[in-house]
Amino acid sequence: MFAFLKRFKTPQFETQAARAQAGVQSVAQTTLGGTNSDALLRQLEWTVLRRLDGQLQGDYRTLFRGAGLMLADLREYQAHDDVRHIDWNVTARMQVPYVREHQEDREMTAWFVADLSGSVDFGSRTVSKRTLAIQSVGVLARLLTQHGNRVGALLYTGAGGHANVHIPARSGRRQVLHLLDRMARAESSKRTQETDLGTLLKDVYSILKRRSTIFVLSDFLSQPGWERALNQLARRHEVVAIRLFDPVEAVLPNSGLLVMQDAETGEQMFVDTHDKAFRHRFAQQALLREQNLRESFVKAGVDCLELETDEPLDQALIRFTRLRKRRSQVVAGAAAGIFASQ
Repeated sequence: MFAFLKRFKTPQFETQAARAQAGVQSVAQTTLGGTNSDALLRQLEWTVLRRLDGQLQGDYRTLFRGAGLMLADLREYQAHDDVRHIDWNVTARMQVPYVREHQEDREMTAWFVADLSGSVDFGSRTVSKRTLAIQSVGVLARLLTQHGNRVGALLYTGAGGHANVHIPARSGRRQVLHLLDRMARAESSKRTQETDLGTLLKDVYSILKRRSTIFVLSDFLSQPGWERALNQLARRHEVVAIRLFDPVEAVLPNSGLLVMQDAETGEQMFVDTHDKAFRHRFAQQALLREQNLRESFVKAGVDCLELETDEPLDQALIRFTRLRKRRSQVVAGAAAGIFASQ
């Protein structure tokens, strides 16, 4: 029974009384119901972006570390330098650590690679993973365009295994509205096949030649083999994974007999969630998937922004920003100690 369950990417409960009773948040209604992108963006600006501005205090580039920079010069490493700027090729030739000095590129470009396949339509709370994806793109894209940067998108709806919508990068608030509108109107494919994230990432690598910041939004429930494509993409671009997650995907509720349905293939099965052993096996499989996912991001050198359907978006972004800043300081400090002792 559990072996069969592993074929199901995302549990979608037909009995979602709690979600129906709670009602959908006004942001979700605006995004997926009326497709009023301007109303959604205004609400995000008034709530999430305003709180972010207060917390980040202008340090918005922490979210986009490493992007928007042009090489200006090479020089020997000094104790205060950021280890991420070490040029390892030059260091190997000279036998002395060298770092790249950069200057800001005013034409920083960011791309949102959004997996909008059937599994992201799931949400056990008042917000689905799709709605969360749209909200996060609205916030990040507006934060970027406010500082004169350009944003574009590649959208994947699950049809054909390739990016279905290509939105060229432009600047300005109108571009953000365009992104939100296209994402809200993109319907998931009804095909009976799992998401192929690897093919999507290969498409991105082929299409985007110039170094950019790339946000990959997905629940990362995909056919295997996408990790290699992510590694390749991260060698050329600054890549940030944005993982869309619902708590029910890790811990099943004790709600009796339920119908679970694969959001992409349509396959169904009955499960008895009163069965404690079954819930335990489900949680163990979810934990293993979580560990493998984290290892994949670490190997690719990609930071992951975790977005859960039951957590406010601004809190997740602030936590992620602090994590990146702290990690950068720790790594830089460790490298300084190593080179200082040589």
